[in-house]
Formats: sequence, C-alpha cells, structure tokens
Amino acid sequence: MPATPAWPPQSTPRLFVDTPLALGARAIDGPAAHYLAGVMRMKVGDPVKLFDDVSGEWLAIATSVGRRDLMIDVTECLRPREPVPDLWLCAAPLKKGRVDWMAEKACELGVARLIPVVTRRTVVDKPNTDRLRTHMIEAAEQCGRTAIPEVAEPVKLTALLRDWPAERALFFADETGGVPALEAMRARAGPAAVLIGPEGGFDSDEREAIRGCAQAVGIGLGPRILRAETAAAAAVALWMAAAGDWRQ
Repeated sequence: MPATPAWPPQSTPRLFVDTPLALGARAIDGPAAHYLAGVMRMKVGDPVKLFDDVSGEWLAIATSVGRRDLMIDVTECLRPREPVPDLWLCAAPLKKGRVDWMAEKACELGVARLIPVVTRRTVVDKPNTDRLRTHMIEAAEQCGRTAIPEVAEPVKLTALLRDWPAERALFFADETGGVPALEAMRARAGPAAVLIGPEGGFDSDEREAIRGCAQAVGIGLGPRILRAETAAAAAVALWMAAAGDWRQ
C-alpha cells in the first residue's frame, strides 16, 4: 500500500504575519497577499503555513484569492512559538550587503537580539534597522523559525558597556588573542552576548574599555583573520554548540 502523502506538502509556502493568529477565518492583504497570489500563484484550496512571532506556526487554507487580498481559514496549530536561546549579537554595522548577510545568518543560527554597535572605526553609523528586520523575517520564513529576533536601535560602544547587565556574559572577538571561544563559552553558562568589531577592529582604547567591563571575556576564533560578518557567524555557531539549542 502506498504511503499516505504528508499534509501539508513540503512545497507549502511559509509566511510571517504581524498580527497574532488563531483558529478561524481572516483576511490577508498588502505585500503578503501579493506574494501568495502574485508570486506563488495561490489558488482556492491551497495550503499556507503562517507564523506570527507570538502564537507559533499555523496551517491555513485559501478560501478566496484576489489580486490584492485573500481570505484564509486557519485550521490547525502546527507548533508553538519556539524557545529562543538567550544570546545577543552586538556587532558594528557593515556596508550594505555584508550587514544584511550577517543579520540573515544571525536569524538562521538562532540569536534572540541583534544590537548594532557604533565604534570609532564603524563604516556605517546609521544602519537601516527596518531593512535588517526584513532580512531576518525572510530568513525565518526560509529556515523554519517561529520567533523573529529583536533588532535594537544603534548604540555607541561606550553606552553599551556603561549599561551592560551584570548577569550577561560578553564574549568579544579580540583580534589580539583570547581564550579559545568554545572553551570560554562552555565555562560561562547563562545569558550571553557576542561582540564583534568593525572592519579594522576595535582601536586600543576601545579594547581596554571592553576589557574593563566585568562581564567581558576576550575570545579567539582560530588562527585566521576573519571578516567581521564571518566572525559573527562563527562565534554565534560556537555559542549555540556550547550553550545554546544545538546541544539538544
């Protein structure tokens, strides 16, 4: 006997909606409707997976499809909102394209919060946080996340260090050397953050200021010099393996 096809099919589109979901009918309009009707060519009866960063992921069926809006029937909660590891990524903004890539990978890897940090060598001191959040939403749609990382407003490094919470470890990628990252992260359980400098790195005064923060731990990321966005992805991946949800 042939196996029963999985429902919904793997090709089912998956979309973020910015209002809480529940069982029953609802309307979708704007960019989401354009994507489903115009790009995905969704028809009446087709399934769609929706998630809202609050209640989890839901299965819905299209009941009416127009050019600019559609009606769906939310039929089933597929899974609740995921538990999010308590890791922040604090990173100096990079040029457009590279910072977009970093935000995308931060979402895929599971960070809870992205904080753009302005340093003396920062190339872009006013990043477009709305665009970064859009990239994170697109990454969440692709990778199956049901929680969207928070994107904070840019903050100067001095203010970040001044107000740093006492209970949160701060692992900063120190290009002059530090404790091997995996070793340091395994030794410090609990809430944490990774701090990545700009192109060209922190200057000597900034490095001393970071080291003066009681929660700061300088870490090394191997024998090669990494670009800032690569260092961010590598450090987050190591923390997830050492203390995050990759251990499950």
